[in-house]
Amino acid sequence: MAAKAQACGDALSRLAPRLSSSVAAALSAKRPVVALESSVIAQGLPIPANAECLARMSAAVERGGAVPAVAAIVRGVPTFGLTPDEQARFLARDGVRKVTARDLAFAVTRGEDGATTVSATLALAALAGIDVFATGGIGGVHREPAFDESADLVELARTSAIVVCAGAKAILDLPATLERLDTLGVAVVGYRTDELPGFFTVGTGLRVPQRLDSATDIARTFRTHQQFGRPGALLVVQPVPARDALARETVDAAIVTALAEARAAGVVGAAVTPFLLAAVERATGGRSLAANLSLLEHNASLAAEIAVALTTP
Repeated sequence: MAAKAQACGDALSRLAPRLSSSVAAALSAKRPVVALESSVIAQGLPIPANAECLARMSAAVERGGAVPAVAAIVRGVPTFGLTPDEQARFLARDGVRKVTARDLAFAVTRGEDGATTVSATLALAALAGIDVFATGGIGGVHREPAFDESADLVELARTSAIVVCAGAKAILDLPATLERLDTLGVAVVGYRTDELPGFFTVGTGLRVPQRLDSATDIARTFRTHQQFGRPGALLVVQPVPARDALARETVDAAIVTALAEARAAGVVGAAVTPFLLAAVERATGGRSLAANLSLLEHNASLAAEIAVALTTP
């Protein structure tokens, strides 16, 4: 019996994320921490824009008074906070696989390097006790085929956290995604907006269920959400800065072209999202990439403000 208990304890200790000294110190002192995903730098953005993204998001979190914590599986170890060598490896995409929440156990037992998606980052954040997470856009319901849904949606429904994003990625079926979030009971809040942002665009014409205009109100709502025992995330959506936003007509036309390219190339499964984003970048002459970097930094800044509000008595 004692041996069995010891084995269980060893397994649990292995799952506890390894924390960088800055992240560990902040969590121990109950100072604000913001989780960041690593898939956006290892798979989502092209080189060298991925390094710019990491630098801009980390700096935005720090300017806001919080500690950035990049999530990853590093040679089989769940991690928040990469060393310089690890960061360089993930930016170079040297043998780094994309990891969803479903894949965490496999990446750990195989000792792999895994870049975490939204769902995997949420799962690790729950283990580490990190309440705020900044990303670009969540996954959702795909346009083609309609039954293809991101694991992000289910994870958002069962993990207690504040997730700051610019809505779902524009390549998705946004009305269906918003409806699916509603069905799953995920609380969606527009930050200073009544519309669901369109990732690259300021609006979509789709109304969000709730609107809040301050980080303090978001923090208070999240704490009340927890007190009710609700299991899911508070999904905070804010538009890309207007100066960097694209016109909806431009994005829609680029996506139609990108979908046609994907069909012709036979792209399916996990390869669809990065393929479509790259195709949209080409179709917009690189303007979508600039918008993506801007919204990622903008979201990191708001997440830091919310994390500070959460830790302020």
